Amino acid sequence: MRGRQLGEADRIFTLFTSERGKLDAVAKGVRRPRSHLAGRLEFANECEFLMHRGRSLDVIVSAETLNGAWSLVQPERYAVAAVVAELIDAFCEQDLAIPEIYALLTGAIAAIAASNAPRMLLPRFSLRLLEMLGLAPPLSMCVRCGAALPSGSVWLDAEAGGLIDAPCRERWRDLPELEPRDLENLRALALPKSSGPAAALMATAPAAAAVDELVAHHLGKRPKALAHLATLGT
Repeated sequence: MRGRQLGEADRIFTLFTSERGKLDAVAKGVRRPRSHLAGRLEFANECEFLMHRGRSLDVIVSAETLNGAWSLVQPERYAVAAVVAELIDAFCEQDLAIPEIYALLTGAIAAIAASNAPRMLLPRFSLRLLEMLGLAPPLSMCVRCGAALPSGSVWLDAEAGGLIDAPCRERWRDLPELEPRDLENLRALALPKSSGPAAALMATAPAAAAVDELVAHHLGKRPKALAHLATLGT
């Protein structure tokens, strides 16, 4: 997902694997021009690794590319993929394998690489990630009183962890409002891929903003990569 320099020729990579989850590993000599690893350890590539355990870091011995996302680097796609990688890095613990998240990540990267509107894929990815981590809000009940959400407008209270109805809304707080179509859109975004139609993948603006607020609340900050994405316009 990301790399940082080590010494004169080595580089430490943060990887997200199907068997061990997130881990750090060193690629020795990868910054040398003739390194056999240099062209394979590219951002967002899916690789098959041979590694051995070192004293403090695993060592990448070989890597074979299974799926290379970027036949042609397009700035918006790359920036959206950077947001995805930052969220995975921030939310996922070291050496904790969750196969569903690996499948979500690889599916998201493939979809981003093929999409003409990649940033539209972020709300669904983010909400599905929160769901898999047990952080997604209930979408059928008020998180304050437990009552079923009404057919009218509801409000997002990120600090409370979800949506609230009118009786629980504190009038002095300026909370994001979601109309019925936005709530239905959120519910569609949260569905597993096999459960909903393709049209459910696109978020309304209020639904996308609600997901962004939830992510920022659970992270304690807004993803840095979002700032770069914003500079690319719409």
